[in-house]
Amino acid sequence: MAASQKHTATTHMAAIVLLGLLVASNIDIAAAQSIGVCYGMLGNNLPSHGEVIQLYKSRNIGRLRLYDPNHGALQALRGSNIEVMLGLPNSDVRHIASGMEHANWWVQKNVRDFWPDVKIKYIAVGNEISPVTGTSYLTSFLIPAMVNIHKAIGASGLGNDIKVSTSVDMTLIGTSYPPSQGSFRNDVRWFTDPIVGFLRDTRAPLLVNIYPYFSYSGNPGQISLPYALFTAPNVVVQDGSRQYRNLFDAMLDSVYAALDRSGGGSVGIVVSESGWPSAGAFGATTDNAATYLRNLIQHAREGSPRKPGPIETYIFAMFDENNKNPELEKHFGLFSPNKQPKYNLNFGVSDRVWDISIETNVTASLISEM
Repeated sequence: MAASQKHTATTHMAAIVLLGLLVASNIDIAAAQSIGVCYGMLGNNLPSHGEVIQLYKSRNIGRLRLYDPNHGALQALRGSNIEVMLGLPNSDVRHIASGMEHANWWVQKNVRDFWPDVKIKYIAVGNEISPVTGTSYLTSFLIPAMVNIHKAIGASGLGNDIKVSTSVDMTLIGTSYPPSQGSFRNDVRWFTDPIVGFLRDTRAPLLVNIYPYFSYSGNPGQISLPYALFTAPNVVVQDGSRQYRNLFDAMLDSVYAALDRSGGGSVGIVVSESGWPSAGAFGATTDNAATYLRNLIQHAREGSPRKPGPIETYIFAMFDENNKNPELEKHFGLFSPNKQPKYNLNFGVSDRVWDISIETNVTASLISEM
């Protein structure tokens, strides 16, 4: 066979092998697309935005949560094809609520100027604003801010492309056990009901930060570690015909039940944060974090007893952040500041994707207003 013919045959065979690999891994890649990772900026040892986005791409992470419209990060996201949950930070909520001119300006500068090169999927107006936490002073401004941003998105011609929502935590849930009895606290219904109505009317999902770690560490006498880590060998909670083997599902389904009780049966949920710290407090170990994250990635493909199917979930967080407090909050990263992966995790491309032995020259950070 002539050299040129050998080259052609080899190339053809390589293409067939590659196609076979892609077909074989298609389910994993599709499942991986349920998972995103949060990217913020609370560290003084973080790499450039360009390096961070390159790391997302090289690790096949197709979704990213950004806590504020950092233009360096948005510039780096141009052409990346990564779907973005863009945060309007708590510090801007009151200003945006005060007038449409502010909302229009915000959308022009932070959304329209980057569209369509940056695939913004959601605007998260505020993070964990709640009447029962230190953010209670913002509660009366949240819905006006969401409405103004929604109108501004519509006026910019992107109403069919970008959904407006807010990210809440579990402090708003009054009853969570059993999951089918989930409901919002009676004393916050004045706050949650308008949010649910807005999301129902605009067909947007509720963004929920779900952390089994905090439920477990706060009550280890009643919540077992295997139940929190997805490793319970048997059913832990029998709720009518539904069976629960992990706390994540139970928490998620309690929010679905709460939505249903508030007239939001059609409202979906995106898990906007979930993670497990590797140090800094009770139950925070590298082994526990690795187990939780590995199982969360797998479980996001499957869905909960109440809502089977892939769960769009954002892992908190890409990197350890040394400017966060208390100590526990510094240890949620998938990567360390030395640019090495902390865990061997697989996002669906190959078993090597999160191998700790892989050399990488990229690092990042995150913001969570947890």
